Amino acid sequence: MTPIAFAFAHSLPELTLAIGALVLLMLGVFRGGDGRDWIISECAIVALGIAFGLLFFDLRSSAVVWDGAFIDDLFARFMKGLVLIGAIVSLVLSLDFMRREKIDLFEFPVLVVIATLGMLMLVSARSLISLYLGLELMSLALYVIAAFHRDNVRASEAGLKYFALGALSSGMLLYGASLIYGFTGTVNFDGIAEALKNRPSVGLVFGIVFLLAGLSFKMSVVPFHMWTPDVYEGAPTPVTDRKSTRLNSSHVALS
Repeated sequence: MTPIAFAFAHSLPELTLAIGALVLLMLGVFRGGDGRDWIISECAIVALGIAFGLLFFDLRSSAVVWDGAFIDDLFARFMKGLVLIGAIVSLVLSLDFMRREKIDLFEFPVLVVIATLGMLMLVSARSLISLYLGLELMSLALYVIAAFHRDNVRASEAGLKYFALGALSSGMLLYGASLIYGFTGTVNFDGIAEALKNRPSVGLVFGIVFLLAGLSFKMSVVPFHMWTPDVYEGAPTPVTDRKSTRLNSSHVALS
């Protein structure tokens, strides 16, 4: 098996969701339909179910692929299973909510699939670059989902606050990551851990502080939780179920 094929084999769930999101988006656009026929939501649930099934492909094999940025092992698959189950449950719960609130936009399940893809990448992140890509892919989709009920003023306020503070936290995280790379010469978690063992420099410590502060904003850890009440109050009920899985994903990324 070639290295590229080997890497693809260990990232099948992520590839499935990425392709599924593109197909669902094109299906919704070219059909000219809306969310009232529920075809897109049902297909999204199927795509998530297929990704969940692929987690059980070759359980005995663990690997670090994509130039050390992505790890696939039993613990990562376990956490991905929890994320996928949460995504499926959220979509099932959203069907009745969308009918009741008369929200007929097909983009909602597509955004849920994209956010789930970001969470799966976050779980398997093994470098600062893959950590940031997964975190932002998840967050950008969730910004839109939080304000998805466009006729609701509270939902619009929730999305705006979530986006503004999320952008601030992303800036802090990126600044910390740049400091860490500058003082260690690596973005790999193993290399950073090794540098921390050997009397870390002041710059590296500042980088870790900024990185943790940015992640704390994303996870709404005290005292960086000021955005959470307003966003949870204004976001649609099924969406708040989705956002609760971010804590587990981010925690795994740090480990």
